[in-house]
Amino acid sequence: MKYNRRNFIKTTALAGLGISLFPMNGFSSQLKKEKLKLGFIGLGLRGENHLENALQRTDIEIVAICDTDPERIKIAQDLIVKAGMKKAKEFGSNEYDYRNLLAIKEIDAVVISTPWLWHTPMSVDSMRAGKYTGVEVSAAMTLEECWDLVNTHEQTGSQLMILENVNYRRDVMAVLNMVRKNIFGELVHFRCGYQHDLREVKFNNGLQPYGGGVEFGEKATSEAKWRTLHSLKRNADLYPTHGLGPVAVYADINRGNRFLSLTSHATKSRGLNEYIVKQAGEAHPNAKLRWKLGDVVTTTINTYNGETIIITHDTNLPRPYSLGFRVQGVNGLWEDDGNRIYVEGKSKPHRWDEASAWLKEHDHPLWKRYENQATGSGHGGMDFFVLNAFIESAKREIAPPLDAYDAAAWSAVTPLSEQSIQNNGEPQDFPDFTRGKWIDRKPIMGFNDEF
Repeated sequence: MKYNRRNFIKTTALAGLGISLFPMNGFSSQLKKEKLKLGFIGLGLRGENHLENALQRTDIEIVAICDTDPERIKIAQDLIVKAGMKKAKEFGSNEYDYRNLLAIKEIDAVVISTPWLWHTPMSVDSMRAGKYTGVEVSAAMTLEECWDLVNTHEQTGSQLMILENVNYRRDVMAVLNMVRKNIFGELVHFRCGYQHDLREVKFNNGLQPYGGGVEFGEKATSEAKWRTLHSLKRNADLYPTHGLGPVAVYADINRGNRFLSLTSHATKSRGLNEYIVKQAGEAHPNAKLRWKLGDVVTTTINTYNGETIIITHDTNLPRPYSLGFRVQGVNGLWEDDGNRIYVEGKSKPHRWDEASAWLKEHDHPLWKRYENQATGSGHGGMDFFVLNAFIESAKREIAPPLDAYDAAAWSAVTPLSEQSIQNNGEPQDFPDFTRGKWIDRKPIMGFNDEF
């Protein structure tokens, strides 16, 4: 039987009303809005992906879109019309035209997929406008911005969801299911990171006047217009949440546990210079730049409950992709690299099990339920789940599974790691963004089998 993702809401909306949810999680199955009216700010590749997934649904309406690039507006409008909807209102005449989109009263929720430096200002303005806000990762670049997200959420009552899609990766959710079942026993240690060769992303220019694609900033296209500048200006874990988001949920961060402190160290910076020289030669102006970002940044976090978390940021050297997950407890561990698991009393002593059978046995109920609808949504299906969680939470006007406190705590790794590296690995204390509420807050993600 062939499934159509656009039909999923037809078969699940009524069923959802009868699903037994967990009161402890703050979820309610009572829909307050049958059709959510959406605005999209930022229509680059990531924003386009969210838009395409939203257009597969029958419970949304695209009211307005915003981007300063007219070509991206045209692409988005074509997608909207192709999906059988009327054209959305357009904004993007200047960098602050998004505020006119936020002024539209009928918009219920907004998806923000812009360059990093705009994430917090736009999220703050969106919450102040009373919109249910979804923001791409990372959510903030400074500690002040982290506090801005939390303070605005508390002052306005508007909800913010950090749209961390890796939290919904199939193996990640299966392991979350195993953690909830206590298969690994009391958890002790985690490893994770963002290990992804981004050299071709950071230098993206079709003109290539010097014979190699090594331009960035105004001369470049797509992410190379803005992302590469962070590597030139900052020495920090610039992109922590893909790895840390899932681990934070495993460790119940902000919900019975919290980050206490971190230390960070960075290697020398050689990868980008080497890449430029190989692509365009030593005479290229960019070959003379002094890149601030260390090629490998290693951060260690201590938690209140006594676990340690090692995070690795590695984007400027040649390597295969890996988020490097390890989840380790007193009864065993799972490692993403090598696709392996060891559980004492179940595995042969001192020998790894291939993880596939374990992950299949403990496949999360969300994936069992929505596997067919998630197919083709992007990033192996996890993009469906993160947007679905956002839309369903917004329709019910309830707190999302990954909220403003999570956005602040996970994003704080960037400025704190920067401070630690600047001070020769000196420990940096994490602010308690929940102001003590972490003691009583209960875990949410992984318990609800509806979204």
